[in-house]
Amino acid sequence: MNSTALDLNDVAVFVQVVRSGSFAETARRLGIPPNTLSRRVQQLEARLGTRLMQRSTRKLSLTNAGQDFYDRCASAVETLGDAGQALMSGNEVPSGLVRVAAPAEFFDFFPMECLADFLAKHPLVRVDFVLSDARADLIADRIDVAIRGGVLEDSGLFARQVLDAGLDGLVASPAYLSARGAPATLQDLAKHDCLVFAHPSGRATWRLSARDGADTEVQVAGRFSGNTSQALRKAALAGLGIALLPAAITRRELSAGSLLPVLPQFHRRGHGVHLVYASRRHLPSAVSAFIELVADKFGELSDTAAKP
Repeated sequence: MNSTALDLNDVAVFVQVVRSGSFAETARRLGIPPNTLSRRVQQLEARLGTRLMQRSTRKLSLTNAGQDFYDRCASAVETLGDAGQALMSGNEVPSGLVRVAAPAEFFDFFPMECLADFLAKHPLVRVDFVLSDARADLIADRIDVAIRGGVLEDSGLFARQVLDAGLDGLVASPAYLSARGAPATLQDLAKHDCLVFAHPSGRATWRLSARDGADTEVQVAGRFSGNTSQALRKAALAGLGIALLPAAITRRELSAGSLLPVLPQFHRRGHGVHLVYASRRHLPSAVSAFIELVADKFGELSDTAAKP
């Protein structure tokens, strides 16, 4: 056999010609001129160094070598065709596994019912959540999409913002304010228990902006710290101190009165929420559908938070 690699397109043409019984019928099915098909089969024979079929004006017949070659490659060609068709169908109907990296507290503010509706709508999709406050490596961890807040690193990944950078505000429970009194100035925060992100010192620096745009830094400390916003929110609800939290995760408590605003004339601008994935091109349909689900839901959350 000639050492030149086989052209798999020529092999597929050969199989189609054998199945249809003639070059003319194959040409009709594939929309290719008969002489082109004949030339492709001749090229295949040249590479194999043997005749595969006998041609006559009325019919085709396989040589022994042709029959043996057809028996060996026909099922493989069919399998490749089926795989391609399945992939094209998968691009139309969402299917397969979607691996998602999200913060540990993700389902504290994203409704599980929304995900249930998504899975009911797309019965061929599976979703695998990796919940952690550690930043996942999308490639190494085989993550399709990551949901991230805060400052994004310039990593070469594609990021789609789904929640605008809102305002973080100071909140505390009625019980805490009744027991300790409400601070009248930012400097008064130094006299209060403040709920800060975990640090061995229990201290933090809050940079807050007034309505006139002026920024002020204040050193705060407290006896409770945690590594998630939801932990600090729950600590504030329990009366453990004053927290600086995104409005998106305190709006319900503020509306219900279980948390009260503290020094509402001051705020801190947040960083928003992004969906991060490796590329915009050739996204599996299941991943695209999940991205749209999260984007739409965060859009609703943003609209709700913006209402007075």
